[in-house]
Amino acid sequence: MGNSSGKGEGDEEQEGEEEEEKDGEEVEIVQKKKKKKEEDAEEELPLGVDELLESGDPVLDLSYRKFKRLPARFCGLTHVEKLYICGNSLRSLPESISQLQGLRILALDFNKMEDVPLAICQLANLSRLYLGSNRLMTLPPELKNLRSLRCLWLESNYFQWFPKELYELPNLRSLQIGDNRLKTLPTDLCCMETLRGLWLYGNRFQTFPKVLLSMEGLEILDLDRNKISEFPSLKRIRSLRLFSYDHNPVKEPPKVGEEVVVVGEGAAEFLEEREARKDRRRKEAEEAALAGEDTIIQGILKNSSSKQAANEDDFKEGKEKEAGSPILEYDADKLEYDEEAFEYETEELIYEGEGLEYDGEELEYDTAHMEYGYEEEMEKKVEA
Repeated sequence: MGNSSGKGEGDEEQEGEEEEEKDGEEVEIVQKKKKKKEEDAEEELPLGVDELLESGDPVLDLSYRKFKRLPARFCGLTHVEKLYICGNSLRSLPESISQLQGLRILALDFNKMEDVPLAICQLANLSRLYLGSNRLMTLPPELKNLRSLRCLWLESNYFQWFPKELYELPNLRSLQIGDNRLKTLPTDLCCMETLRGLWLYGNRFQTFPKVLLSMEGLEILDLDRNKISEFPSLKRIRSLRLFSYDHNPVKEPPKVGEEVVVVGEGAAEFLEEREARKDRRRKEAEEAALAGEDTIIQGILKNSSSKQAANEDDFKEGKEKEAGSPILEYDADKLEYDEEAFEYETEELIYEGEGLEYDGEELEYDTAHMEYGYEEEMEKKVEA
């Protein structure tokens, strides 16, 4: 008898394929719903963020908001100039962040980035970029597009070699690359002529990188927490104003210029001795100036006495003298000489004034250093 129920083996196979296809479609729908739910959850901004976005403030702080991905709506805030998104769980940034062409400061510290997002490299007006405490090992060649970049912080990453991509940044003045894994510096590092501050603390240097001696424009150099046992004279770095070598196996500071502040083992005693020498020189200069002033006064008094005696003799002889007499002309010459002496004293005072001006420059430097410290404190507040 034939199979009147109607289904053969071919029909059963077809039904099985249809069921599998249906199951696959259901799984895909579930995954899409799950993804959309996650996206919606991400779009549900933390408390207070909506108000920040609507404020129109050019400074936007989104630090420690537990973002895994930056919501796309942030990329429409073209008025923002300073964006802080530290301490989240970001691995990348949306491409649309390149629309923020007014952005000057971008802080991405304490995230989970293994690569620098290429969209950042399109922010032409960016002057400060903070990428510390991520998972970076290299920098992209596209970084050279940041022609306005002046300050770059790369501390606490995984750089084993100095990134030569930095050579292409024509205005970079401050480079923070401490707490990495550097053992050497490239011999052509001196091509970074605009660099003024270089932080290399917490790396793996065992000898002082000699290329630094060729970087005469450096003003701040930090080599704390390395394994350097001997430092050469740093007087060749003519612009140096602050050198920190703390926590290296050395017992005394290297030779530096008279105006350089040093920080490290034995630095306090060194600075005290140098200040004492300056005081002695200052006192000697003051004593010499006072001695010169006494000589001038004595010369004037002597000249005045001679003039009075000559006038008395003339009176006794009954001679009438006019204002332009030879004796007065001679006296005028002597007084003119005394004026020159006074002029010399004035020059000494001007010289001392230059010393005060120099002290002002030191104070100005101290102020700049305090500003740097303030800036660092502000960064800590952003991170906290």
